[in-house]
Amino acid sequence: MKTNIWLFWVICVFYVAATVMYAVWGLMSDGQVEWVGVIGMLLAAALGAMIATFLGMAHKAQGGELPEDIDTSDIDDGDPEIGHFSPWSWWPITLAAALSISFLGIAVGTWLTFIGLPLVAVAMVGWTYEYYRGHFAER
Repeated sequence: MKTNIWLFWVICVFYVAATVMYAVWGLMSDGQVEWVGVIGMLLAAALGAMIATFLGMAHKAQGGELPEDIDTSDIDDGDPEIGHFSPWSWWPITLAAALSISFLGIAVGTWLTFIGLPLVAVAMVGWTYEYYRGHFAER
């Protein structure tokens, strides 16, 4: 996690330096600052600082070093449990198709959005409750 923290601080410093160079270059060439680019790059720097700060606080709160921060650790030292996934589930594909129909409706015609939104709701409910019914129900 330390590497990630340093990486996002480097991103923040890079965007601050790029913003200063961009503003100076704009002043030298046109005599005025192009504010959209300056604000966009400052927001990118702020995002890097925000993520680095969050990761730093999470690193302090975890109460110890992660295995990936220790040079002598093996890959087996990490926690193997990363979540519960169901590789046989068709609901993520169904949800992706329903969202595609909904967003296509926003781009092409709003009538298609009204068809896609109920499909999104059905897919979300199906994915959420797939372990509460049928053969794979947890008792």
